[in-house]
Amino acid sequence: MRPGPRNLITDVTGLRVGSAEDAGLKSGVSVVTAEAPFTASVAVMGGAPGTRETDLLAPDKTAPGVDALVLSGGSAFGLAAAQGVMEALHAAGRGFAVLSARVPIVPAAILFDLLNGGTKDWRVNPYPELGRRALSSAGEAFALGSHGAGCGAQTAMHKGGLGSASLVLEDGITVGALVAANPMGSATTPSGRHFWAAPFELGGEFGGLGVDPDQGTALPESRKVSAMAGLGNTTIAVVATDAALDKAQCHRMAVAAHDGIGRAILPAHSPMDGDLVFAAATGVRQLEAPALQLAGIGHAASVCLARAIARAVWEATPAPGDTLPTLREELGRV
Repeated sequence: MRPGPRNLITDVTGLRVGSAEDAGLKSGVSVVTAEAPFTASVAVMGGAPGTRETDLLAPDKTAPGVDALVLSGGSAFGLAAAQGVMEALHAAGRGFAVLSARVPIVPAAILFDLLNGGTKDWRVNPYPELGRRALSSAGEAFALGSHGAGCGAQTAMHKGGLGSASLVLEDGITVGALVAANPMGSATTPSGRHFWAAPFELGGEFGGLGVDPDQGTALPESRKVSAMAGLGNTTIAVVATDAALDKAQCHRMAVAAHDGIGRAILPAHSPMDGDLVFAAATGVRQLEAPALQLAGIGHAASVCLARAIARAVWEATPAPGDTLPTLREELGRV
């Protein structure tokens, strides 16, 4: 397996990603969309999720496809980002046809970034407009780090961010991941100088720091708590493939992809995290050996997600009012 040409989730044919953020707010929104509806499902393994329309993604539910997937900051306020995306899609004539009506299907998930040093005293919820802006900017290229839903993200030790990665499998199928990494746990080992995801790094994509030579099971002491940044958390992600998967297969892909969170963040899936993975399939490539290929797709999704989490932290940039440093600041590589 090798990364796709962009090493982004948009290496999956048909997908586009847009982000919008507010530097003063220290929060933002990221949207995954496509020219046509795509198959999607979801798996939730955190104890504190915040979601919209995820029930529709169960294999036995009616909606055949979605028009967009939304990742947002803002805790429950951020769920309103999907409303802005939905309204913009409706204005463009998109949506699930119900006789003469059209209803865009826009599932969403949020992370908690309300205590990260940003200005949160709004009178009008800013997230619908951020959602509209993110959708309007959607394209094949997008920025990582302190952008979109990762704008104000934090890990236990350092700033988090928005990350992405891709892989092209031996059979030609492409898999990618997009993540807003804001976990209770740490993406770096106790030394703070190496990533847990280091064994999966390709081409120095998150600094080439290598595997921590110190072995052990100790967890890093959280600066997020000591910095009075609270216990708000969550890692939310989208994994995607150009393979033709149905909703049940997408769900299996999402379940497998959660291994990537466990490989890149310790601890993961805590009671205070809302860890969630959407899975999307654009249906460009038919499966010839579904069971075997689906296993490979799920594995690739987990590896992409682990790499994307590390890239999110590595690409984070400092900003006024931050309550945690970036990893590059600490390593003197800003």
